[in-house]
Amino acid sequence: MNYHQLYSTFNFKDKTIDNRFVVAPMTRISAEDDGRANVTMKKYYERYAKGGFSTVISEGIYPDDKNSQGYYNQPGLANGSHTESWKPVVDAVQDNGALFIAQIMHAGGQSQGNPYTNETIAPSAVAPKGEQLEFYGGEGSFPQPRAMTEEDINQTKEAFVQSCLRAKEAGFDGVELHGANGYLLDQFLTDYLNQRDDQYGGSVDNRLRLIVELIEDVREVVGNEYIVGIRISQAKVADGEHKWAGGEKEAEQIFTKLGVTSLDYIHVTDADGAQPSFGEETRTLAQAAKEFSHLPVIANGQLGDPEKAETVLNNNEADLISIGTGALANPDLPHKVKKGIKLEEFDFQNTLLPKAYVKEHELEKELTP
Repeated sequence: MNYHQLYSTFNFKDKTIDNRFVVAPMTRISAEDDGRANVTMKKYYERYAKGGFSTVISEGIYPDDKNSQGYYNQPGLANGSHTESWKPVVDAVQDNGALFIAQIMHAGGQSQGNPYTNETIAPSAVAPKGEQLEFYGGEGSFPQPRAMTEEDINQTKEAFVQSCLRAKEAGFDGVELHGANGYLLDQFLTDYLNQRDDQYGGSVDNRLRLIVELIEDVREVVGNEYIVGIRISQAKVADGEHKWAGGEKEAEQIFTKLGVTSLDYIHVTDADGAQPSFGEETRTLAQAAKEFSHLPVIANGQLGDPEKAETVLNNNEADLISIGTGALANPDLPHKVKKGIKLEEFDFQNTLLPKAYVKEHELEKELTP
């Protein structure tokens, strides 16, 4: 099949990428104990750039040394040593032709591993549903978080801003604010987790207020030429079945509001990025984001099949496709698809250390004309 859309160019600001394949952000828990990036991470990210992905989005990076970290051995951008540790990783990705975007993530009440504190904070004193992820070192139910004060909110915004500045200093091509999957920004957006009665709670506009303020605060310090995106979802790590109470109408409110900010793109993730997200005969989440925001959209969710991904692009439901488990199994997926090489199935046992990127020489031999 001729995947014309997947292998077409796309412009991010003044940067032109040569295909629409994006590596999705995935929790890797392979940083140093103090949050510094390391050689393992360099090899991990570099492999995707060598494998033909035009854009790589990092795993969630915590922005401060207070309440933001979500997992032990999660990387940070909370201080100068973190910034310096990312520089060789960024260089390795960019030297191999890919854009590298840092995803900035505050775990909020969904944190399950933070060496800086035992306390979690959230919009309200409501524990996330579900259980912590044992695969990432968690155990049991989430504790009840402390409801954030106005001072906490201001400190959190400043932490995001400073972390984005550090990302720029480290050389990343842009930043993605993590407003999905049940982490802090999504907690503010979620009705049952946000029971505030101030300007940050209640209506959709109020629950979205922190995200909108944060986008503009970040834009002010990184400048107009720097890429700034956001990730949005309905489902959460601890509540995979969650849907917005207002359905497609609420999606219209959210994406319309985001569309008049200074964002450069919206990255949406769903269980299946090609299926209706609000019930039968409704839009996909990506389609809703694109139609209501009028911004470029990255679609995510079981889109590793190139025919399926090409269809999403052809239908104008998204502009780029981000791939998670398919990329773990095939860090060279864009090269393989182009050459007609069969894709490997995802193997859960190889999630933390995908065998493909440590056997780099074998793959390079296989792809040599």
